[in-house]
Amino acid sequence: MKKLAFLICFICCNLQSQSSFLDKKDLKAFEGYFNFYYEESTDKIYLKVTKLNDQFLYVNFLASGVGSNDIGLDRGQLGGERIVYFKKAGNKLLLIQPNLKYRANTDNALEKKSIEQAFATSVLYGFKILSDKDGEYLIDFTPFLLEDSHGVANRLKAKKEGTYKLDASKSALALDRTKAFPQNVEFEALLTFKGEPKGRNLRSVTPTSSLVSVVLHHSFVKLPDNKYKPRIFDPRSGAISMSFLDYATPIHEDIKKRIIVRHRLEKKHPNSEISEAKEPIVYYLDPGTPEPVRSALLEGARWWNEAYEAIGFKDAFQVKMLPKDADPMDCRYNVIQWVHRSTRGWSYGNSVVDPRTGEIIKGHVSLGSLRIRQDYMIAQALMNKPFAERNDNYKPMLDMALARIRQLSAHEVGHTIGFAHNFAASTNNRASVMDYPHPKISLNNGNIDFEKAYATGIGQWDKVTVAYSYSEFDESADEKLALRTILKKAQDDGLRFITDSDARASGGAHAFAHLWDNGKTPDEELNAVLELRQQAIENFSVDNIKAYEPYSVLEDVFVPLYFYHRFQVEAATKIIGGLDYNYAVKGGGQLTSKTIDVATQRRTLSVILKTLNAETLTIPKNTLSLFPPRAFGYGRTRESFKGKTGVSFDPLSAANTASDMTLKYLLHPQRANRLILQKSLDENQLSLETVLNQLLKNAFGKIYEDSYLSEIQQQINVNVLKYLMNLAVSDESYFQTKAIANKTIVDLSTKFLDLDALNMQYRLMIKEFYEHPEKFKIESSPQIPDGSPIGSGVCNYSEN
Repeated sequence: MKKLAFLICFICCNLQSQSSFLDKKDLKAFEGYFNFYYEESTDKIYLKVTKLNDQFLYVNFLASGVGSNDIGLDRGQLGGERIVYFKKAGNKLLLIQPNLKYRANTDNALEKKSIEQAFATSVLYGFKILSDKDGEYLIDFTPFLLEDSHGVANRLKAKKEGTYKLDASKSALALDRTKAFPQNVEFEALLTFKGEPKGRNLRSVTPTSSLVSVVLHHSFVKLPDNKYKPRIFDPRSGAISMSFLDYATPIHEDIKKRIIVRHRLEKKHPNSEISEAKEPIVYYLDPGTPEPVRSALLEGARWWNEAYEAIGFKDAFQVKMLPKDADPMDCRYNVIQWVHRSTRGWSYGNSVVDPRTGEIIKGHVSLGSLRIRQDYMIAQALMNKPFAERNDNYKPMLDMALARIRQLSAHEVGHTIGFAHNFAASTNNRASVMDYPHPKISLNNGNIDFEKAYATGIGQWDKVTVAYSYSEFDESADEKLALRTILKKAQDDGLRFITDSDARASGGAHAFAHLWDNGKTPDEELNAVLELRQQAIENFSVDNIKAYEPYSVLEDVFVPLYFYHRFQVEAATKIIGGLDYNYAVKGGGQLTSKTIDVATQRRTLSVILKTLNAETLTIPKNTLSLFPPRAFGYGRTRESFKGKTGVSFDPLSAANTASDMTLKYLLHPQRANRLILQKSLDENQLSLETVLNQLLKNAFGKIYEDSYLSEIQQQINVNVLKYLMNLAVSDESYFQTKAIANKTIVDLSTKFLDLDALNMQYRLMIKEFYEHPEKFKIESSPQIPDGSPIGSGVCNYSEN
């Protein structure tokens, strides 16, 4: 009897406790997908949980960032999405993330259970139940919101900026964008991290570098209904994929399931050839974006609507200005955000994706605000005396920079609607905005022509990717066959798709896919780029800056011109030991793989060797007089030339840097190994011996009477020797590669090096190398000024 009385008393007290708690006068109520309450006197949020074991989406963002591209903690940065649910365990509610990497798509409940029990889940947080009433649980949500769930401290440590810890005394909830809506609730907290700064990057962007404060945004979002139909992934499609293992798969089928990520898009009138969408895909531009950039970004993003119209959707893709009262972190809005940093840096497009199905919930684009200024500087460097007569002749440069911004907007939005990079597009008449475009500037009767610097509008490949990902098919149609038909037509039209890992230059093998290249063949374009570069250098003068600007500004303007050939060199080196291949499938009719023919490799090598000539890399003597020691207040930056002559400009180091740029790609061990393999399979192929012998003749075989040219050539030659040595000792080199490299070094000693002072130094280098090969490491050349994303965009996208 006493026990029963105690139980009744406990229940009554508990009910009274929650009722009296919610009746507190200083509680501010928020009603929505989850109801919650804010108590100002304690700076706490209390969350009411009414449904246990119901899954929803948890997403976190950085609402305010650190401001350094190198650190990589940007405003608007997505922290990742997770399916979660609340589960009661004694006097706690646990927030649990199930393991969706391993599944069993079956009606057999016990089979599903066996998979759930086989792989770990993650408990993200445990909340003490403050009170419950009729299955409604009240928890203190504040500690969860004040956690470093974005990993800010770990990022600072990983970037060697110092060891920081969250300082609770200097952290607080942020109410401005803490809101509740029927389908989602939004929370924000100001987090302050305290530590001892170690790196220069953090010091450069914080007012007090021992205290770093950012705002973290949390979203709880209702999951979409089950009417979305996932679409199968094809490696030829250009679609971004996600994957999971389905253990309910029959043994004769692949257990790994791959599906694409995409927005949900359905016609209002499915039987009509052209129809509006039930719900169009709408993107919103950050209203903090200034003009004329604002108009350029709107225009570029809207290009995608043409691709949706081509598959029968009317006005299905729209771009508008974000309403002033809307939160860019809110998952109801696809957002293009204008992000500021202290230095030029990446732009990227990410998406919040339903991990169950691949449906995109929110697209979020982050565009670095300083990049447009670098594109402007490229045009400024290439133009012939733009400021000879007046200081306001900026329109030609601005027009080129805005043309790039339009393309960039389309590119990054493309990632957020589900598309990967296509780095083969530049060989197909710029067939995709998903390539990284280098400005295509030409010489016209000796004049530099900017008219076609960047393409306008969506490309033909982009229409293929939209068709694959978003076409709506009749219920009676064979969807797999229809999708294959789309890709077969693209193949017949000469379009192709090659993405990131196959396009990179270091050891990269695909001959026709690269970042920031142009032209159908890399050698022809490299020749054209070198010719354009030479003409622009001849034109370069003090009139490339405005009146009363310091000459130090002129030196920095010269940087992107001097290294203008950098990306096309990378593309050309991929021809040497290169391959042509596709992401082929059985029955698809595509080329699988073939070696680049020897004539093309030889022709390309001859052009590459031009970039290792003193004539190419020498800055004219009359130009050197334009680069005095730096003006007061205009010190060198990461965008400037590096040198070894103190305050004076160092043209020898500039040549050293430029030649190093070519050689690190041309003499990459993997490339050398492929040359040996290709020669063994076809005796007519280009050999590694031939490449190295031509390189020696081009470098050490050059004799100049002009002492300036001769000193430039020595900078090139020492780089040739150090990269030969690297081939001889690299762990990545074949045994045969090492043998050929060693023979070439011996040939250098016997055939090219006489007994003058310079050649004695080369002999000493070689002697030291053979006496202590274990000590060898490539001596760094003066660092090349930041390139990516000069004239282009480096971006990231999530691939789950």
